[in-house]
Amino acid sequence: MNGIGYLQKIGRALMVPVAVLPAAAIMMGGGYWLDPTGWGAGNAVAAFLIQAGAAIIDKMGLLFAVGVAYGLSKDKDGAAALAGLVGYMVLTTLLKPNVVAQIQSIPLEQVPAAFKKIENQFVGILCGAIASEIYNRFSAVELPKALAFFSGRRLVPILTSLVMIVVAFVMMFVWPYVYGGLVSFGESMVSLGSVGAGIYAFFNRLLIPVGLHHALNSVFWFDVAGINDIPNFLGGAKSLAEGKAVLGITGRYQAGFFPIMMFGLPGAGLAIYRAAKPANRARVASLMLAAGFASFFTGVTEPIEFAFMFVAPLLYGLHALLTGISVFIAAQLHWIAGFGFSAGLVDMALSARNPLAVNWYMLIPQGLVFFAVYYFTFSFVIRKFNLKTPGREDDEVPVDSAPATEPVPTVVSTKSTSLAESYLGIIGGAGNIVNVDSCITRLRLTLKDGSIVDEAAAKRLGASGVIRLNQQNVQIVIGPKAELIAEEIKHLIGSSAH
Repeated sequence: MNGIGYLQKIGRALMVPVAVLPAAAIMMGGGYWLDPTGWGAGNAVAAFLIQAGAAIIDKMGLLFAVGVAYGLSKDKDGAAALAGLVGYMVLTTLLKPNVVAQIQSIPLEQVPAAFKKIENQFVGILCGAIASEIYNRFSAVELPKALAFFSGRRLVPILTSLVMIVVAFVMMFVWPYVYGGLVSFGESMVSLGSVGAGIYAFFNRLLIPVGLHHALNSVFWFDVAGINDIPNFLGGAKSLAEGKAVLGITGRYQAGFFPIMMFGLPGAGLAIYRAAKPANRARVASLMLAAGFASFFTGVTEPIEFAFMFVAPLLYGLHALLTGISVFIAAQLHWIAGFGFSAGLVDMALSARNPLAVNWYMLIPQGLVFFAVYYFTFSFVIRKFNLKTPGREDDEVPVDSAPATEPVPTVVSTKSTSLAESYLGIIGGAGNIVNVDSCITRLRLTLKDGSIVDEAAAKRLGASGVIRLNQQNVQIVIGPKAELIAEEIKHLIGSSAH
């Protein structure tokens, strides 16, 4: 597989463990709502919910190992997830400070500090990637009859545990340098204070097209470089008591996203709708309304971002800049809220009574300002540079005037099977597919010939856009139904999709 394709798979796989975070946010947020002053000390139910959520947050490294191994496996089999778990347990046990001291015959106090942080998401991703590669290569191996019981999938966790012994030996010398580099990068951003938070947010948006924002997020949101912003924020009183959180500081890598996702991007959607040609406004309105609501309510921004990301890169650069400014403002003024999934209304409500939430309600007027900023700047830039945002395309074919010979129907059933059949037709059929998968709102396709994909037909089916990463790797942004459509396409084409 080419480099871009593998990075895309990594980005998709990372969403498996990240998708667990809303469960932690809901439980811990509910606990803080029930007991906003005692944070569980004065209410047994609140304590129960907070501790249940903490059980997820405190084991994120392990969840990354299991989730990434499962997400990268060729057929999403549980044996791959088990191998990721085994690999993580072996590697982190062998690299515990006391074990390192024993193996290297040095005093415990001389063991590098890096090994005290060995149970982190970075190591979890590494273990998951290695375990999935072993699974993909050896899950069909047949051993001699005497060892036949251990053939196939049963062999994978055994091989993974053996490989991890070698990896642990290498990591014993390499990890202190890797960890030191990550910490130095994180500390350089932390030392910049609010400016560093803004710089992070700017690059967070810029990396979304290739799915590498997850790697950047792991440095700031999780415990890769000692920042651990999301778990420390969700930890609330516990984080404060343990000195892991600072009131008004913890959460600054999250708070400024709320004005953008809840208000800014819907403002951009309104500007795109108003700039569309009159004949196309009804279609654009339905697209922007659905995408804007998803962004406001849940913080899922891909449907609206991908609507202009590639057709108008200038707008996307402006969006990244405005996001950085928003995060800087919130961090500078100590307007703090956090999230377990994304910066939408649901997470804002859940975090409102977290003891680390500071003046969170000020993010709402900030958001209203950014709604206006996005609307007016996007409107000006679209018209000034005649950008071909949705509804302004030169070759736009209105839905009600599609040729009778068009192979993809203009009006299709909303049932997933019918949509899957239609999407299968516009990507060249089963014979053109190497791999098909999904990531929240996108069909991720590896095709023999990506040029076959009919973008106009995809938009008539309801897609926000088509992203051509190269000749083989193509993504179609279709919204929350992406996973369901991907599974239906796999069902239609059978084993040829794997």
